[in-house]
Amino acid sequence: MMNRKKFKNKQTQNSHKSKRLKSEKPDPFFTGDSNRRKKFEDDDVSINSSDSEEYDDGHVAAAENGGESEEETAGETRKRVAEAYLEKMRAVSRREEEDGEEVDERGGREDGDRDSMVAKLLQAKQLEDSGRIRKLIASRVQKPKTTEGFRFQVKHRQSVTAVALSEDDSKGFSASKDGYIVQWDVDTGKTETYVWPSEEVLKSHGAKDPQGRVKKRSKHVLALAVSSDGRYLASGGFDRHIHLWDTRTREHIQAFPGHKGPVSCLTFRQGTSELFSGSYDRTIKIWNAEDRSYITTLFGHQSDVLTIDCLRKERVLTVGRDRTMHLWKVPEESQLVFRAPASSLECCCFINNDEFLSGSDDGSIEHWSVLKKKPVHIVKNAHPSSTPNALDVKQNGDLSNGSKDDLDHVHEKLGQSACSWVSSVAVCRGSDLAASGAGNGVVRLWEIENDGKGVHPLFELPLVGYVNSLAFAKSGKFLVAGVGKEPRLGRWGAIPTARHGVAVHSLQLS
Repeated sequence: MMNRKKFKNKQTQNSHKSKRLKSEKPDPFFTGDSNRRKKFEDDDVSINSSDSEEYDDGHVAAAENGGESEEETAGETRKRVAEAYLEKMRAVSRREEEDGEEVDERGGREDGDRDSMVAKLLQAKQLEDSGRIRKLIASRVQKPKTTEGFRFQVKHRQSVTAVALSEDDSKGFSASKDGYIVQWDVDTGKTETYVWPSEEVLKSHGAKDPQGRVKKRSKHVLALAVSSDGRYLASGGFDRHIHLWDTRTREHIQAFPGHKGPVSCLTFRQGTSELFSGSYDRTIKIWNAEDRSYITTLFGHQSDVLTIDCLRKERVLTVGRDRTMHLWKVPEESQLVFRAPASSLECCCFINNDEFLSGSDDGSIEHWSVLKKKPVHIVKNAHPSSTPNALDVKQNGDLSNGSKDDLDHVHEKLGQSACSWVSSVAVCRGSDLAASGAGNGVVRLWEIENDGKGVHPLFELPLVGYVNSLAFAKSGKFLVAGVGKEPRLGRWGAIPTARHGVAVHSLQLS
């Protein structure tokens, strides 16, 4: 009885409460009171702004615009870059139209026709970047005049071991055996030197103490590589470390230990901050320059790794003193092994994703295909010790940095094989133009024919000294060579008349 009475009283109280709620006026917040809503929105904006750690003019402007942030998302950034690039391609199309190409009756192309041409240009560029089609540049290279030749852009105190060019061909980088790393402007020739930090700073950046009997850290540089965005420069050498530099400030930012032998070669994967390194310890290591991290190690070579190259795909090409060339397919964790016929390979580079070029210590150049384990084509005696056509450039026999008599004396002293040793090869990216260097006094240009039909010589560019590194401009308008009195990986030979430095040769295209 009492429980029923309590329940009745509770029910009565609830009914009174519901009547009281119904009798009250509704909350003005839900009735659309503009003053109340505006006050709430203003409070919300102030809260969002106060919670931000970085309070700058951009946030103030965002608050004034009703709380909308001006920061771009990743998709908006890609869209903005794509629209800017599309407008650039349209400007190229308009310039070509002004130069006298086909026009319609009103004096210009219709918008649809112009956009169609832009689409074709973009498609062709994408195919060139992916390596599916090859630009025909070799047939357009004009024969150099007798007065033209290599001009020395940068001087070094010892033999240059590596040269590299930025993605836009505006800056060059070179390193030598004395440890100097120089950044230089291609047009003006202005140079800026990278200064090595103190031992304390190197250790704070991750470097370890010298190993073995060596008590002092060696600054001997053997390899250079610059990232596609131009932010990072990587160097490697006898101290068994990979040093990462900021190209904007030319300051040392990181040291990657891990190799047990000298770092002999470096390369960045195109369009990424992924860095590949090869060493005398027979391994290839992968790093991430953006994250300053180590990724993995590739095993397979049975001797020193000498040269490395990489394009946009995750495929790495390496050669070693074990007379083999390896194509590493990183995602698949597999490798293809190519064996040289009868000599030791010294250098290599990609022609495209399925074709490669290599140079050997017997003076031959090999053209390879991913479909065959043996070379598709071999050019024997590519750099003979006596090249009268190349040496007799002038009537008196003088060269830009030596003479024919001096070279003949060097050839007799070192032997023909030493000077004909192919020490460097390079291919103009996405094209059929290639170059090779040795110690016989010339740099040779080659044309790579389609469908593996062979490699044919074009011209000989006189340059006395050991050509230790070569780099083509992306446009094919000039060639950069790192030269010195000694070879890159040793001191078993010397050409006294040679000069240490970086030489640039302009190429005229028809």
